[in-house]
Amino acid sequence: MCGVAGIFDYAAQSPRCFDQELRRVCDAMKQRGPDGFGHWSSSDNRLQLGHRRLSVIAPGPQAAQPMADVSERFIISFNGEIYNHRALRTDLEARGYRFRTQSDTEVILNLYAAEGAEACAKLQGMFAFAIYDTVARSLFLARDPYGIKPLYLSDDGQTLRFASQVKALLAGGGVDTTIDPAGLAGFALFGHVPEPFTSYRAIRPLPAGHHLTIREGRVGQPMSFACLASSFATHQQQDAEGTTICRQALQDSVGRHLEADVELGVFLSGGVDSGAVLGLMRDRGGAHPIKAITLAFEDLAGTDVDEVPLAREIAAHYEADHHIHRISRDDLAANVPAILAAMDQPTIDGINTWFVAKAARELGLKVALSGIGGDELFGGYSTFRSIPAMVRATALTANMPRLGAAVRRIGSGLLPNLQATNPKALAAFELGGTYPGAYLLRRGLFLPHELPALLGRDIAREGLQRLDPLGLIAGSLEPGVSDPLLRVAAMESGNYLRNQLLRDADWAGMAHGVEIRTPLVDFQLLQTVAPHLAGIIRSKNGKALLASAPSKPLPFSVLQRSKTGFSVPMESLLSGQRNANTRLTSRLWARQVLQAFTGQTTALAA
Repeated sequence: MCGVAGIFDYAAQSPRCFDQELRRVCDAMKQRGPDGFGHWSSSDNRLQLGHRRLSVIAPGPQAAQPMADVSERFIISFNGEIYNHRALRTDLEARGYRFRTQSDTEVILNLYAAEGAEACAKLQGMFAFAIYDTVARSLFLARDPYGIKPLYLSDDGQTLRFASQVKALLAGGGVDTTIDPAGLAGFALFGHVPEPFTSYRAIRPLPAGHHLTIREGRVGQPMSFACLASSFATHQQQDAEGTTICRQALQDSVGRHLEADVELGVFLSGGVDSGAVLGLMRDRGGAHPIKAITLAFEDLAGTDVDEVPLAREIAAHYEADHHIHRISRDDLAANVPAILAAMDQPTIDGINTWFVAKAARELGLKVALSGIGGDELFGGYSTFRSIPAMVRATALTANMPRLGAAVRRIGSGLLPNLQATNPKALAAFELGGTYPGAYLLRRGLFLPHELPALLGRDIAREGLQRLDPLGLIAGSLEPGVSDPLLRVAAMESGNYLRNQLLRDADWAGMAHGVEIRTPLVDFQLLQTVAPHLAGIIRSKNGKALLASAPSKPLPFSVLQRSKTGFSVPMESLLSGQRNANTRLTSRLWARQVLQAFTGQTTALAA
């Protein structure tokens, strides 16, 4: 796991020197890659490639980056892990390709030399990389199907800059810092900045599952090589073997994610997802017990959302080396500035991940597995029931948005208490009649009609126009996800999972130099289980299947626990401000985050 960076002066008449800018970009990512820094320049000085290294596979100096293949034609800067690199290496060696290291990085290089852009579809893992062809003088960029690893681009028409973090690009000093209203509107609506936007007009992510080529002075269009929605749209099979197939696929995915030359740990809550991951890790064996790390917020001790009792039971069940990291109210409040500084884009989440990654690093771990993704894949969220029900209940108003808006406006005057305690409730008839609208209503932090008061009328109007939130959500259903439950799975995976959970895992883990692996977020796993998901989710057996995937299933007490999510005592983040309504508390924290990123307070006042 690392940080990649580059500056390609692809269209300038005479190349300029960007050495110092690139160094500043890489220095801003030092925590991502504390084990080393590398820099490479093309012979014509048009391209500067940089790399910050966190050594996990082939940790010796031979695998440092940027790396050249044996022929010296191709140069790569790579962030991520390729879990099937050994099998790919065997095939490439049989085809005559030579290797100087045991790294997965060199496997990507030779696979690209052999197959060009088609190589992307053969890579199993999480990745974002840049490969320069010194003969064709072209640059190739690619990002994994789920978008686990970020890659941000800024193109001013002559020079393309790219890096693993938005803040790193800004640190270079060569990127326009104009705030993007669409990014601010997206954060206000969703609690994160949704792709394809960032907080800045000049910076965009390379879309997940896409590659991009720059050659002959032109930047091409991103080309898709993998699509989550296409997997969810697959023909559904109703066969008795589905459970067996899914269980084996889970075992295989966790096995793949154990590929490393350093010790691996696991983030352990009291839930099914991380518990199943620990159990499947244990099945693969090892000389020592697995280090499992659980957060214990002192303010939550003894409450229904305290993770410790069940996490302790799971750890004992799988004979793990269990470490409980206790956090007081003072600890939480004292670390708010550091959390906001590490946060790469505005988000209301990631706090627990920041703390558990910090604990992992203090234990000497560079890599930890997480249970992220189990709910999206196996129907663990309440949205799998509530969204289809809402669409059915309000379908008649789907084609009458003006009526729904009128109901909301009249209701807010007649029912002020409801508006104050549940500000989204009155928008059900306005948004609930379509899947994108119902999803926005359920997942939304603020709603579109609230943004002028939050952001200012002009920013809200432009932001919503460019963002097109309902169209954005609808895009995660294309092409053709028709089953109601799989529609929810596709929306959750393409929006909340990609734009919030995975992105937060990246910045919060990398803030401490910890690589977070997500075996339940794996494209090969998705492709294998997708034909069986509708029946499994409909029967409400998804989490039971996950709990039974280890050879020693999870205790029944874990499976019967109500879904709570990983709670954080938010009042400690808000200088003592308290609100019994967690959604409204999240709104208070969102205002604080937004102020930290924009430096503005007037339009954001409560």
